[in-house]
Amino acid sequence: MFRTKRSVLVRRLWRSRAPGGEEEEEAAAGEPGAAAAVAEPRAHLGGGHGCCPGKAGRGGRAAAGAEAELKALTHAVLKRLKERQLEGLLHAVESRGGARTPCLLLPAKADSRLGQHWYPLPLLLCKVFRWPDLRHCSEVKRLCCCESYGKAHSELVCCNPHHLSRLCELESPPPPYSRYPMDFLKPTDCPDSVPSSTETGGTNCLAPGGPSDSQVLQEPGDRSHWCVVAYWEEKTRVGRLYSVQEPSLDIFYDLPQGNGFCLGQLNSDNKSQLVQKVRSKIGYGIQLTKEVDGVWVYNRSSYPIFIKSATLDNPDSRTLLVHKVFPGFSIKAFDYEKAYTLQRPNDHEFTQQPWTGFTVQISFVKGWGQCYTRQFISSCPCWLEVIFNNR
Repeated sequence: MFRTKRSVLVRRLWRSRAPGGEEEEEAAAGEPGAAAAVAEPRAHLGGGHGCCPGKAGRGGRAAAGAEAELKALTHAVLKRLKERQLEGLLHAVESRGGARTPCLLLPAKADSRLGQHWYPLPLLLCKVFRWPDLRHCSEVKRLCCCESYGKAHSELVCCNPHHLSRLCELESPPPPYSRYPMDFLKPTDCPDSVPSSTETGGTNCLAPGGPSDSQVLQEPGDRSHWCVVAYWEEKTRVGRLYSVQEPSLDIFYDLPQGNGFCLGQLNSDNKSQLVQKVRSKIGYGIQLTKEVDGVWVYNRSSYPIFIKSATLDNPDSRTLLVHKVFPGFSIKAFDYEKAYTLQRPNDHEFTQQPWTGFTVQISFVKGWGQCYTRQFISSCPCWLEVIFNNR
């Protein structure tokens, strides 16, 4: 039977939809308390802190009638698109957001009914191609690469599902204050290195760099950059500091189309099998974006990332929490206004460590902290330290 190109594109798109009601889990070996690494697009919930990680909801298989209704509605929407729009959407879906794809601009007032609910078109396509459990527009955040970013009222709105991310909500309250023995807080010895500015409990050491490294660290008032990024493998920094001037930065190991900080191009002497395994899982990595309300981190990879930031928690907390962010989710990792109000805690335990509210630590795949085998981030196979310009 003869099929037009449009009908072929529609069929391919439907076959590329996100599975509903199921999830794939991979246990984090050797890490009690660690939740499974859920591959995008099957991640259903955002991260909680290390002690109470988010759990993905397990719904039953969709009834045949609901599946048929969703298929009919999706086909009706897709068949209204132009061939060029279908090709762009298919490229975005099949590359899982790894390729740069144009906005899919459709009427902003258009929506569709599914069961008892009416869904705006951007939400409907996100349900079909990324998150089947999505319920409301408040659960997603538009990425800054999108033409509709920051536009509250417009006749056309972008419906490209990979121009949106799931919003990570910190639902769980912080645990009670905890105290560590003084010896436990002291940094380990790092030969031929100088300590970096880290948060409490860190054992990080900044390997000696060239003049550019020293200049970046000693002149935080330099307005040419808004942050610098250091990539670490366990206790060893790999490569030089990466100075960031553009408002958005991709940090990745392997990305089909992307400019930014490519970790795969760095020369690493680490022979650890665990480091090599985790490095290979970084994939699309993260997107670091400076926005009006702060700095956001978008997890583009297929595995969770873990974040510790002074502005994510109660400033009176004795121990900063490590927050888990699942694939496809975004989190506001740093708040400038909140950071300026932070004071060095007036507590004898904190005096053993350098303190700054302008640093965020991010690990790939493996977490650290109170509920993990790794107590310090310097024990994680692959991680980042982001130091913000406080001027």
